[in-house]
Amino acid sequence: MGRKMEWAGKANHLGGLPRKTVIMAVGAFAKAVAVLLNSTSVQNADSLLNLVRSRPPGVPLITVSNHMSTLDDPVMWGFKGFPTCNADLQRWVLAAEDICFKNTVLSYFFRLGKCIPITRGGGIYQEHMTEALELLNSGEWLHTFPQGKVYQEDEPIGRLKWGTASLIARAPVTPIVLPIIHHGFEKVMPEKYLFGRRPPIPLWNKNIKIIVGEPIEFNISELKQTAIFKSRNSSASSNEGWPPFGPLDEAAQRCLYIDISERIRCVMEKLRVSVMKSKV
Repeated sequence: MGRKMEWAGKANHLGGLPRKTVIMAVGAFAKAVAVLLNSTSVQNADSLLNLVRSRPPGVPLITVSNHMSTLDDPVMWGFKGFPTCNADLQRWVLAAEDICFKNTVLSYFFRLGKCIPITRGGGIYQEHMTEALELLNSGEWLHTFPQGKVYQEDEPIGRLKWGTASLIARAPVTPIVLPIIHHGFEKVMPEKYLFGRRPPIPLWNKNIKIIVGEPIEFNISELKQTAIFKSRNSSASSNEGWPPFGPLDEAAQRCLYIDISERIRCVMEKLRVSVMKSKV
């Protein structure tokens, strides 16, 4: 548990130089994989670029995407015209603790790369979800993979984890939520390539397709009232021991997070179908 290194994730750590160095190096790698080694096309890139560069002050941004490989982040930000090497504009991202924070060196590296450790199966009220909320409260950009793990099959988007929905609902200022769907990373970094393992380096000459959707609007106060009404008329029991969230008990919170997650899932699925239709 001593590898969380919140201090290394601070912008002023050693004057910000280590963070800038890591972001620039990783950004250059992402550009090389996305632009030089492979062919990447992005539809509606301006929606993302505008929100990253010039959204209203204090308004947080949450981008959500499908998860097709261990390279999705950072390579999905490596497309031409994106400020991949700018440490101030670069996203924060929820990252699997068991992969990215296995030892001190990895923990330090990923902290500098603006990653927040998340324990899979640890629930939506685990320690570092509070850290993510604090970043949203500061108007930061956070990227999440609400599927929770890599899916490389061309299958419909299934039920999403509730962590992203809980962040959207609990953020003091409701974030702008921007959906992104991509295809092709499963060919750049296939899970089962050599003897059932990933290749040692990214593959090349592949086509990567990214579609940026339009922001999803959420009227959180209205959704909360609906959730309270639904929970009172539901026989489902809740026993996770969640703390109250304003007037919402655990049952109402479940209804709220299910509703938000399903809205995101539906939008992501429509984008996924659109990507598959336009696939070369």
